[in-house]
Amino acid sequence: MLKFGLIGKKLGHSFSKKYFSEKFEREGIQDAQYELYELPEAQELKSLLKSEPELVGLNVTVPFKQDVIPLLDELEGTAAKIGAVNTIRINGGKTKGFNTDYIGFKSTLEEFYPPSERKQALVLGTGGAAKAVWAALDALQVPYKSVSRNPNQAKEELTYGQLTPTLFQAYNLIINTTPLGMYPHTDSLPDLPYNSLTGQHYLYDLVYNPEQTLFLKEGALAGAQICNGLDMLYRQADAAWAIWNS
Repeated sequence: MLKFGLIGKKLGHSFSKKYFSEKFEREGIQDAQYELYELPEAQELKSLLKSEPELVGLNVTVPFKQDVIPLLDELEGTAAKIGAVNTIRINGGKTKGFNTDYIGFKSTLEEFYPPSERKQALVLGTGGAAKAVWAALDALQVPYKSVSRNPNQAKEELTYGQLTPTLFQAYNLIINTTPLGMYPHTDSLPDLPYNSLTGQHYLYDLVYNPEQTLFLKEGALAGAQICNGLDMLYRQADAAWAIWNS
């Protein structure tokens, strides 16, 4: 039996087990199973690999996408450049980290945010998921600013207090990479001047559970285009499956 799974701190929001279990059933894959592994800290990865020797592939979610890097034997080039890992291949006891968030986000953004509409983006959050988003925006040549509660002045990151109505006119793509609004804390949302949103804005939330966060609901009320992270999840999962089987 080949084992795959997801590691993270809290996994009650995750659709990954459902997605892979349905995939195995649909495709007649009988010698594989996918499990959720809640770990108190990333360092527990070593213990998990010892206790589960049948593991051949793992997905990584918040808050471990950067913390797992020093624990791995090898990093694929794109993951090394991004500085975050969301997929681990385990082969002969050796671990190699990859980033399929980049693949999933870039392909869905290209479809959601038409070239003719592209201006500048605001990226809410600066964690591991944000790093994949930054790389995709760079690849698509979309200028962006990151927004953080604790901004890095050297990187010219913005605070939420700096997000004015005037700024919103120049940045028509807003991407939430934070867990705000994610189940079970569905009553939270990023602190933005939502009354400055227009029908020309595009709001992308990496959160997919619930399907429509308060952040996206505010966008919809303003007539903005909205997109959640479900397609991104499916595409990064398919890319991970290809890596585990390569």
